[in-house]
Amino acid sequence: MPKLPYKYYLLMVLTTVAVFNFFDRFVLSLLLEPIKQDFQLSDSQLGLLTGFAFAFFYAVAGVPIARWADRGNRNTIVSLTTGLWSCMVALSGLVGNFYQLLLVRVGVAVGEAGCIPPAQSWLADYFSRAERPRAMAIYHMSYPVAVFVGYLGGGWLAETLGWRTTFIVMGLPGVLLALLVRFTLPEPRLQQASASQPVAPAFKTVLVTLWQQRTFVHIVKAFVMAYVFGAGIFIWMPTFFIRSHGMSIAEIGTWLAITSGVCGILGTYLGGELASRLAAHKESLQMRAASVLFALSSLLYVAAFLVPNKYLALVCIASVTFVGGLKSSWVFSSLQSLIPSQMRSVAVALVFLLANLIGGGVGPLLTGVMSDVLVPTLGSDSLRYALLLLSPGYCWVAYHYWQAGKTIEVDIDVVASQESDTAADANNTGDTSNTDNTAPTAATRPSQ
Repeated sequence: MPKLPYKYYLLMVLTTVAVFNFFDRFVLSLLLEPIKQDFQLSDSQLGLLTGFAFAFFYAVAGVPIARWADRGNRNTIVSLTTGLWSCMVALSGLVGNFYQLLLVRVGVAVGEAGCIPPAQSWLADYFSRAERPRAMAIYHMSYPVAVFVGYLGGGWLAETLGWRTTFIVMGLPGVLLALLVRFTLPEPRLQQASASQPVAPAFKTVLVTLWQQRTFVHIVKAFVMAYVFGAGIFIWMPTFFIRSHGMSIAEIGTWLAITSGVCGILGTYLGGELASRLAAHKESLQMRAASVLFALSSLLYVAAFLVPNKYLALVCIASVTFVGGLKSSWVFSSLQSLIPSQMRSVAVALVFLLANLIGGGVGPLLTGVMSDVLVPTLGSDSLRYALLLLSPGYCWVAYHYWQAGKTIEVDIDVVASQESDTAADANNTGDTSNTDNTAPTAATRPSQ
């Protein structure tokens, strides 16, 4: 039986890590109502818990961790942070009040900040520009898989064991995963000659380089707005169905696992395949298609919150998730080709810094505040109309992706040319380090 190429083993393990990175957030969104009842909280406090308290520390911790990842050992980073957030998720089940839970969520945020930027940088070392849409699609299938596991498993556990035990059961397996990363994913930089070790540019240089790139600026703006409206809607989705459609935690957990999890997996996989087969090296087409799909998502969300039947609403949510999955790999694979190789982790961390601080922090809190404000006039339907008011915001996201499509291929070609010139200079001086479009050689690739 042929051995699995190392880069696919790396992709499989890092994707599994990402599943654990995401799924506690969906478990938490399912458990908002029982946590609210136990601690006697307002929707604004729940918005703070799921929004700014998590997003601020996730974003702030992400940049220094990414700086470390661009020059250091990504194995150490991913294994340590995976162990940290897993322990913090388990600890969530032992808290005695709202403020303790808030502090534990800060610990979860710091740990989870060390997952995506180092992992994407690691994968980009092994997958070429043409291969990245498919590889990133597989990696970002972690999100809908986490939706499925979080909603289905979290809903069932919450109904049978309670919200506290649910957190403990969901957190502890991640510790074993951290050990798997530590002992089976060696950092390729350690097997290269010291002369070829990456030299990360100064942080100011990174900021100036990225800010001058028109495409990157538009993608950042799109990301931030997508987080404002996406986080503001999705975190509150289970609570909306519980309040407005009278569903139980286990029932809505099962339905969202199917509609958001399964449809997200199918959409993400199909999006990667379509990009690799029909739009490889055509990032402009990918960005414009993403723009159209974001506009369509706005309409689907509006329909989901207006229809009176819960099953029609779930069909709309399933459609949004499928459409969202189609475009996810296009954005992330384009970013990896758009960014110089020694800036990748920091650039992705900066995107998530702004997206989480502004979007992830503001979105859930904004929804909670709007819901509280609308309670006197709309009663139990206040959350429905708070979510409805956020839904058209995806059209703003669509505008920025359309603008990014106008310049992205030119900017990628500039970066590729600069990387080629750097590689040529390195070869002339005896340096054989990798460039953007080549994977590690057989001599430097860890065996698996």
